[in-house]
Amino acid sequence: MLATAAYGVALGLALPRGPVTTAQALTTLTASFGAGLLAGYLTRSRWAILVAPTVFGVVFELVRVGASGPTVDAVAPTSTYGVIALLVGRGFLALLTLSPLALGATLGAAATRTGRASPGGRPPARGTRYLRRTVTALLCLGLVLFGVALARPARTAPIPGADGRPLPGSIAELVRVEVGGHELGLMIRGHDVTDPVLLFLAGGPGGSELGAMRRHAQGLEEDFVVATFDQRGTGTSHHQLEPVETMTLKRAVADVVEVSRYLRDRFDTDRIYLVGQSWGSTLGVLAVQDSPALYRAFVGVGQMVSQRETDRIFRADTLAWARRVGDEALARELTAIGPPPYADVLDYETALSHEQQVYPYDHGPNSEGAGGFSENLFVEEYTLLEQVHNLGAFLDVFTILYPQLQDIDFRRSATRLEVPVYLVQGAFEARGRAVLADEWFGLLQAPHKQLVVLDTSGHRPIFEQPQRFHEVMVGIVLAQTEGRATPQGG
Repeated sequence: MLATAAYGVALGLALPRGPVTTAQALTTLTASFGAGLLAGYLTRSRWAILVAPTVFGVVFELVRVGASGPTVDAVAPTSTYGVIALLVGRGFLALLTLSPLALGATLGAAATRTGRASPGGRPPARGTRYLRRTVTALLCLGLVLFGVALARPARTAPIPGADGRPLPGSIAELVRVEVGGHELGLMIRGHDVTDPVLLFLAGGPGGSELGAMRRHAQGLEEDFVVATFDQRGTGTSHHQLEPVETMTLKRAVADVVEVSRYLRDRFDTDRIYLVGQSWGSTLGVLAVQDSPALYRAFVGVGQMVSQRETDRIFRADTLAWARRVGDEALARELTAIGPPPYADVLDYETALSHEQQVYPYDHGPNSEGAGGFSENLFVEEYTLLEQVHNLGAFLDVFTILYPQLQDIDFRRSATRLEVPVYLVQGAFEARGRAVLADEWFGLLQAPHKQLVVLDTSGHRPIFEQPQRFHEVMVGIVLAQTEGRATPQGG
């Protein structure tokens, strides 16, 4: 089993978080099968089917012990976040390594036993042999199909014209942009490349919204060239997570500024529109402060003002709710962890994950339901590996960046912006965000500011009421900044 142990060392050193690109995943799948085949052949025993994966797994975990983050940390089976981290981290890695190792060992051991009698002196019954071969063949087929699924490239469909063919003058592409030494992903879509450019920043930290923008916000493409940015470590930029030591708030703001300059230069426009959702609204305000000359207007959606104060309000409201409904276990947990910020990301689950129960409202009239981000993971703009890593990436990036946000409070640090500011809020936004956004908006000085409330939305009005959001962007934002009066569709 020395070869299997050596493989565990090599993979642990090269890919401590497991494969993060399609090429790495396919290589790992193939190498794992080969290592298992060799182990089974050399040991000449079916025990290799169990021993080879076990040796590899133990060695791999020991070698990568220095890696940190929810998807590689100790398993937390009593936490929903912990279970998600386990499934998309170690669970998916097991499919790429342990399963092909075991299958390879099966075939390797079988190759040495062809024609040999069983240990009891008699060959296995014909029916038993056929059953074994059938099961092995099906497992091999499954491995091949898994590889084919992994190899599926991401794509975004062309924007169709009236004749069903790609609309002349439109754009629909997935690109990577060199930003701060990393290749970060952008989805760019629009009916007319001469339209104003809109850069969208997703929430999180750690969120990716290619799916939500494709499923719920296509109307914006009729009047804007819409660039949806996958921030470093998220979605199509997940493979750029390392080195985590360089993932800082300052660098995240610089990434937005660099992407904004890329879009401005590529589409030959002097300024672009910046739209930020939740954490993206925090990032957007910081980018506007840094480089106001790049932006025609800033649109905050589900505007964040102070992460620390929002979390404290959420925790207090959740504790009051738990006591009111008699959930004594939750009340004890919240009392024990105290107010945020927290060193352990799992404590945020206790304090923040009951939003739908604490602040309920009817999602029925909306385009996006209560599932939010998780409803939009499975679109063709992601590869299979990116789809699997989306939730894990959210946890890993959140763990790195969220502690760096605790001193932000725009009521003190961003009371003046040099561009027009529009806040688009949901009528059912949670108190912990809505109160702070109202306070900040009252203090804010800007060339123009306007607050728009969408009547059936909560925290994600851009996706919950996409048609109304489109109307706001065209009928208000464009009308006031570029003289457009009415939406062209939506």
